[in-house]
Amino acid sequence: MSQIYDDNNVFAKILRGEIPSHKLYENADTYAFMDVMPQGNGHCLVIPKQPSRNILDVAPASLAAVIATTQKLARAVKSAFNADGVTVIQFNEPASGQTVFHLHFHIIPRFEGVALKPHTGQMEDQGLLAANAEKIRVALAQLD
Repeated sequence: MSQIYDDNNVFAKILRGEIPSHKLYENADTYAFMDVMPQGNGHCLVIPKQPSRNILDVAPASLAAVIATTQKLARAVKSAFNADGVTVIQFNEPASGQTVFHLHFHIIPRFEGVALKPHTGQMEDQGLLAANAEKIRVALAQLD
């Protein structure tokens, strides 16, 4: 690994409570929250609490925990939005499109014939994010 983990990345700051987020789920190893620049309603993220840039340097146990939480959130998102499917995306290093260097999985509900919104860098309305977060939390509670 040629790059080192930067503990000032936005996701590390979210984990430390320095930046607010719309929390969906948390356990000892992972944290899930709404993407503030979603490519569709219900777009959320799952991150490990253990520092890692991406899949190339994550500890196997941390990766296993993130995958388990990603599956849990994917099921909840699909249910919460009555989606036809779910896209799960994960990028590694700049050439792949990674822009935040803390391992994260995108979970996006998908609908037949509906394209993803482009990633424009525009922040979503906080009220809409809060409403979508509540839908997902309700679905999580129903799946348990």
